Amino acid sequence: MAIEYRISLGGDYEFNYRIELERVYDRERIPAAPAWTRLEYQQCSNCPLGREEYSHCPAALDLHRVIEDFRGLPAFQRASVWVRTPERDYHKETGLEEGLRALLGVIMATSACPMLAKLKPMAHNHLPFASNQEFVLRAVSLYLARQYFNLREGRRPDWELKGLVRVFQQLQLVNQAFWQRIHDTCEGDSNLKAFLTFFSMSSSITYSLETQLQKIRPLVMSAGESLE
Repeated sequence: MAIEYRISLGGDYEFNYRIELERVYDRERIPAAPAWTRLEYQQCSNCPLGREEYSHCPAALDLHRVIEDFRGLPAFQRASVWVRTPERDYHKETGLEEGLRALLGVIMATSACPMLAKLKPMAHNHLPFASNQEFVLRAVSLYLARQYFNLREGRRPDWELKGLVRVFQQLQLVNQAFWQRIHDTCEGDSNLKAFLTFFSMSSSITYSLETQLQKIRPLVMSAGESLE
């Protein structure tokens, strides 16, 4: 199962990526990997991996081709972005920043990083170009579905979403570390802007979940009592 991205900047500038959703730590990439992908380079403060087994950051190994492809390009540059998932195709004429945000997000969520693995359910239901409202709705819906199965299988469910906030607090630390990891190597701002947007969407769950829930409440309550 894979997701394909094609980003065209016009002329001869076209980039193609195939992201396999089930991947393992790819040691074959290590010899060609740049220094900023090494595990100890701006390592996440909550990283559970050890250098004796992982010489390089799994997510950075997966990302470095994209980071280097777009290094030096401005975020505002217009791009044609095509996305093919197993279920459907998407296309959008947009700024390079938005296209990269979607691509970087699905690569990170399907990497061998144990912290980012918490986002894998969202990657398996990938929605490129998602708004912040869509991001929150999907994250909360998937988390609540998990709590339903916890209840059915004899585990204590978390209907108050406290665990969801804790998950995204941990992911915030990963986002911040990645920002530092790529900051020095990016000549332009396309990669940095993409990470900043992804960072902002994630932080909305960490710092203002109740506010975000009130924004999506009209969407889920619009049917009134007809579903009861």
